[in-house]
Amino acid sequence: MLTHHKKNNGWPLTLCSALLCSSLAQADDKGAVESLTGFNINETAPMKNLGINVGGWISAGVAGNPDSPESRTNGPVTFNNRANEFNAHQLYGFIERAVDAESDQWDLGFRADVVYGIDAFYTTQANFDDNLITDNSSRLYKLAFPQVYATVFAPVGNGITTKIGHFYTIIGNEVVTAPDNFFFSHAYTMQYGEPFTHTGIISSYPVNKNISITGGVVSGWDSFFQEPANFLGGATYTTDDEKTSLAFSLITGDVNKNDEHNRTMYSVVLSHDITDSLHYKLQHDLGIEEKSLGADSGKWYGVNQYLTYDVSDKVGVGTRLEWFRDEDGFRVNGNKAHFLAATVGLNYKPMSWLTLRPEVRYDHSIENSAYNDGLSNDQVLISADAIVRF
Repeated sequence: MLTHHKKNNGWPLTLCSALLCSSLAQADDKGAVESLTGFNINETAPMKNLGINVGGWISAGVAGNPDSPESRTNGPVTFNNRANEFNAHQLYGFIERAVDAESDQWDLGFRADVVYGIDAFYTTQANFDDNLITDNSSRLYKLAFPQVYATVFAPVGNGITTKIGHFYTIIGNEVVTAPDNFFFSHAYTMQYGEPFTHTGIISSYPVNKNISITGGVVSGWDSFFQEPANFLGGATYTTDDEKTSLAFSLITGDVNKNDEHNRTMYSVVLSHDITDSLHYKLQHDLGIEEKSLGADSGKWYGVNQYLTYDVSDKVGVGTRLEWFRDEDGFRVNGNKAHFLAATVGLNYKPMSWLTLRPEVRYDHSIENSAYNDGLSNDQVLISADAIVRF
């Protein structure tokens, strides 16, 4: 049963969507250090000569739960699952050298990410970084390296870009990295229906200006060489005016080297700019895992819809409606259930380096009482976080 782990779709297959890369988010790219001091380390001669960039952010917030559950948890809602507690979610840093995918020469690059905080729990890997912190704080706060990989660009045809190492998944819409999500909380599909990270090799190729394809071999889901080889890949189509895109991604292969059985899931994400300011997204996921010695077979699926509106360069409003079906009680809490959720949120950027994300979320479970320590089928969360980019 999956209870944690996830991703960042910083990959050609998954388009920079209206939710993730809106004009609101791109209004001013200066971080706090540059804005307050005028100094940008990435603009120094050594960094520019080496082609290296560093960056990061701090995110912290609170999920207010009027039910005040005794366990201080928000049921199956993860990431912001601590009720009525202020937590540091991500102290995040990265260093990278991006390859030049427009050149006609071979190029080498790399990226390494590190995250400390309550969110790091969802990106740790067994036998990799899950035991870096083992004191009393490790129950909630972890240190993780969700990405450590090399990049190779080969000037073959339109150019092949390959990642080798440990990286975020390409599947789905929502991501681990806080600045790249409109909402503070996450959809059930991300939390329970998809992988978060992979270890292996994956390549992308732009067939033309409209179509790109991706494919590779990875060690299962959220596994550092502890699962059998899986195929991970997909394709993206974008219209000429770049207002509409359709992305399909899939992972399939065996699970558990000691009890091999197949697990396959796919995700389809449709994005459309209704106007320059109004953006719509539709996501559908479906996963199936065969029966094994330790558990029956399982099927899960869901549909998410997102609608966001850029009021100005500083303000955006949005809503997310979702339905997730754990048909066999295989993914969430061991009980069969439909999970329904509606979220309304606001993004406010009073300064280029600061984003505030207040939201109100309503959850409802059918077939079992998933909230308030098993006492309720419903839950309301009144939450907010702040993101400060370096």
